[in-house]
Amino acid sequence: MMIADLHIHSRYSRATSQEMIIPKIAEYAKLKGIGMVGTADFTHPEWVKELKKYLKPGDGVYEYDGVKFLLNVEVNNIYTRNGKVRRLHNIIFAPDFDTVDKITAYVGRYGKLASDGRPILSLDTYDMLKALCDISPDIFLVPAHIWTPWFSLFGSNSGFDSIDECFDDMQDRIFAVETGLSSDPAMNWRLSVLDNYTLISNSDAHSPTRLGREVNVFNKELNYFELRDVLKNKDRETFLYTIEFYPQEGKYHYDGHRKCDVRLSPRESRFNNNLCPVCSRTLTIGVLHRVESLGDRDEGFVPENSIPYKNLIPLEEIIAEAMGVGRDTVGVKNEYRRLCGIFGNEFEILLNVPIEELQSNAQERIALGVDKTRRGDLIIKPGYDGEFGTVRIFEEEKPTESQMSLF
Repeated sequence: MMIADLHIHSRYSRATSQEMIIPKIAEYAKLKGIGMVGTADFTHPEWVKELKKYLKPGDGVYEYDGVKFLLNVEVNNIYTRNGKVRRLHNIIFAPDFDTVDKITAYVGRYGKLASDGRPILSLDTYDMLKALCDISPDIFLVPAHIWTPWFSLFGSNSGFDSIDECFDDMQDRIFAVETGLSSDPAMNWRLSVLDNYTLISNSDAHSPTRLGREVNVFNKELNYFELRDVLKNKDRETFLYTIEFYPQEGKYHYDGHRKCDVRLSPRESRFNNNLCPVCSRTLTIGVLHRVESLGDRDEGFVPENSIPYKNLIPLEEIIAEAMGVGRDTVGVKNEYRRLCGIFGNEFEILLNVPIEELQSNAQERIALGVDKTRRGDLIIKPGYDGEFGTVRIFEEEKPTESQMSLF
């Protein structure tokens, strides 16, 4: 089996940890049980130097300390089409550094590559894809987090209403799309136009600890060309399932207005004419609302050729809530590494280790937290307008009378 996280960022992307370097990424990938990672940011001149220094070429893939790396970059295409400003994030995959250098030379005409690992390009996505195909037929492009309101293919504020509207006669070169943290496959299954596309899920991690919050699970190890073909053919025998962040925890799941602390379901937004009930300004329309607007199927529909998925909560979050402390505290980190040392890696614990074995090696509440996560027994408040939602495992404890007397 191979677990792959194909969309992350390096330390050269904005708002990204300085620990996002190849040795640290590989270290955390092994802790989590991830066998393949996207390099990200290969157009950045300093990052590509580090990639060429650390990564050893293999059979259609690169490697560092036992972890496979695929060469890729997320770019931010900002341009005007049909009188509307479009802002789309796209992930470009390349098979080797020679191809990377050619891609970099091309996109460098349209943006300042050294300013950000995820460069802003004044370049139409259609024109870019056409040029990439001319550079090499082995390059492929995946639209990133396709529902994010401000920067995506179906974004409510800057995207398109269909794939063919964006890619026109090049749409046959698109065979996979990324669902993003604010949507899961079930939401995407409501659009019949997506049935022929492979849905992939990735962490979009900006720090090593956030690796693997969404991943893709395959039944065997793959190289670059094998992965491309699995995605292109929607090979359900090889592509087993995705592991998903709870979409409600994403920053744009519900509609809302952050300044007024207003969070609304799509039905509530429509009742208010998509205006904030506090200040009457336009709401930021979230992913669920957009899915319902473009979808042609009822909630719960499952296409015949769909690839399954599982929702999980990262182990560090489970430990933190069980211990009643912050996720990034020393105690949580130590317990996380201890458990991964006992059972192999994080995904082994989350997916396979019997609860009885966890109870014998960890605090009772940690074992209970993993069990409740597997069963989906959770308390969820959806994110909205840039605010992450919350997914809790345990009910918040109310102070007793004796505790209240202390205040």
